[in-house]
Amino acid sequence: MKDLSYLKEKPIAVLGAGGIGKAMAADCVLAGQEVILCDLEPFASKTLDNLKNGFRFHGNQTNRFGFFREGVAKFDKVTTSVAEAVKDAGIIIVALPAVGHKMFFKELIPHLQDGHIIHIFPDNYGTLVFRKMMREMGCEKKVVVGGWSSAPYGSRIESEGPFMLPSTRIIYRAITLRGAALPMTDQEVFLESVKYIGAMDAITNGLGPVGGYTVMDTGFSNVNPILHCPGVILGVGALENYGLIYGNNKYDFSIYCHVYSPTVSKVQYAVYQEECRIAEAMGVGIQPFAKEEFFSRSNILGSEYMGEGMYVPYEEVYEMALGTGPFSVDHRYMTEDIPIGCHVFHELGKKYGVATPVIDSMINMANAMLDRDFYAEGLKLEDLGIGHMNKEELLDYLNNGIYKAE
Repeated sequence: MKDLSYLKEKPIAVLGAGGIGKAMAADCVLAGQEVILCDLEPFASKTLDNLKNGFRFHGNQTNRFGFFREGVAKFDKVTTSVAEAVKDAGIIIVALPAVGHKMFFKELIPHLQDGHIIHIFPDNYGTLVFRKMMREMGCEKKVVVGGWSSAPYGSRIESEGPFMLPSTRIIYRAITLRGAALPMTDQEVFLESVKYIGAMDAITNGLGPVGGYTVMDTGFSNVNPILHCPGVILGVGALENYGLIYGNNKYDFSIYCHVYSPTVSKVQYAVYQEECRIAEAMGVGIQPFAKEEFFSRSNILGSEYMGEGMYVPYEEVYEMALGTGPFSVDHRYMTEDIPIGCHVFHELGKKYGVATPVIDSMINMANAMLDRDFYAEGLKLEDLGIGHMNKEELLDYLNNGIYKAE
């Protein structure tokens, strides 16, 4: 095992100051680490403007092993310069929606140094985009890059009226996540470096990280398209009427509490089955879930913070999820999970001869509901640099880093 203890002496750079970025940065500070937080315009003027008195990290942090940490974190540096953020860093955390990956990667790649270890939360195929952009920009630095199936928390930035507060409520902490490096020859170092990320302490001290079988595995193992897309699409009536004719507070709504049902779970399980068939055809991994895990209010999310066997009956209120939304159809549960998650599965299904009628129905309904064309907008295999490869070539790239150009 390579000695990574030198990482203790280096700051962590967190790129992205949205809900997950600020939560991870604050958690690392509270764990005793030096952290530099970076965001870019046009976002930074909103996300970084009220941090002079620190950022509050709090909430129930529900998890099986009771890991808990809270406080007000003061970042060592806040900047809009990626170069400044990563100059002395050992670990670089990229924590932002997939739509922002290219913008940040373009700024990051010219300032990479040999030995940098990059973690993308959640991956959403960001590792493939990152390596593609490194090739295009002529960068040959020896770095380790990998991604994760999800973020370490369920969290919500708090607000008051139109103002975003310097505070995040942590709803749950993951006790296990699935991650992989590109290429897999870097997997051992990538997983070992988790020990030097304070924001992963609940995982390190929980069930531990799980190594996925290639970064395609981390894409397939992201539960969001399975949970969010059927939940919003099938629950749109409840979503839009909650607080309007139901007499409830609109901001108590949750797809987990007010949409999930045995029939919705059937559709979610069907989406997962289609993903499994694609992964099998490709020869890559996917997180295994038993069918019965889908049929509860906590659904397959429960295994992230409680482990296998988590179950909230449909007849009970899922207290933890109350108020988690979404409160509009025009939300990342659709605008990210359809074009990034579902559309990539659609593309892979076509390439590997696997029918995806349920996943395709999610895209078709989203097109109608949002007046957009996610087939045109969605992430394509060419965007990942893998559209031209056959199965053997792709596996050689994912596992060994041998890239066959067009």
